[in-house]
Amino acid sequence: MPELPEVETIRRGIQAHVVGRTVTDVEVMHPRAIRRHIAGPVDFATRLRGKTFTAARRRGKYLWLDAVGPDDAVAAVIHLGMSGQLLIAEDSADDPKHLRVRLHLDGDPSAGELRFIDQRTFGGWHLDDYDRDVSAGVGDAVPASVAHIAPDPFDSLFDRKALLGNISRRHTEIKRALLDQTLISGVGNIYADESLWRARLHGTRVTDKISRAKLDELVGHVINVMAEAIDVGGTSFDELYVNINGQSGYFDRSLDAYGREGQPCRRCGSLIRRESFMNRSSHFCPKCQRKR
Repeated sequence: MPELPEVETIRRGIQAHVVGRTVTDVEVMHPRAIRRHIAGPVDFATRLRGKTFTAARRRGKYLWLDAVGPDDAVAAVIHLGMSGQLLIAEDSADDPKHLRVRLHLDGDPSAGELRFIDQRTFGGWHLDDYDRDVSAGVGDAVPASVAHIAPDPFDSLFDRKALLGNISRRHTEIKRALLDQTLISGVGNIYADESLWRARLHGTRVTDKISRAKLDELVGHVINVMAEAIDVGGTSFDELYVNINGQSGYFDRSLDAYGREGQPCRRCGSLIRRESFMNRSSHFCPKCQRKR
């Protein structure tokens, strides 16, 4: 599943190629792609048609476009799920396999369509109202369905001190805390493993048994590792994650723990191990990240 760096890479592409343009038509190719829009495909298309995208924004792994019309504004919320892709395409380009939603945009015909492709159909779109009145302008209002998600480390509302207090008061495994989107959003399995490796912490260490200084060090690594991933376009292990131009990210070349089972730790030479964790896999160095 795309994590914060991948979603941020896509957001930047949409900001560059889509913001400022008006939706001239909407085609829903598969109803499952808008299953979260309870009113259905006709309402989805009708409410979005004629709206101008004024900003592409993100909180954690959730992405949305501010869609503003003469009478109202809505948030077009997109969750990529396991395999969702947003691609900009020419009007005349052939339809790709697994095309689920197509938005026709005014202006440049060489980038006249915004396409949502989703092989596994776990992702989707929905239109949402904001968490407060936006009659005077959208401003920094967020979609109501996203408001419960904690700010991510690149959000102006992110409070590092409060996060440290919330983590240290809990009695849970540290990796579970990092993956809890109500504590800190945007961190998924890849970047949790990388941050824990950098901090020399095993993911099963209990949060209230870790010093405040060590937790602060870990949060610093979370911020740094995701910033580095953003700089190179995120992590691509297969063709399911690409940015809006269809290009892959390159952070997989810099990974120190995730996906390196059986390879030597770049710090001490011990072989990286993999264990099951919350229906996922955890990758760690048995020497640098000892269990307690």
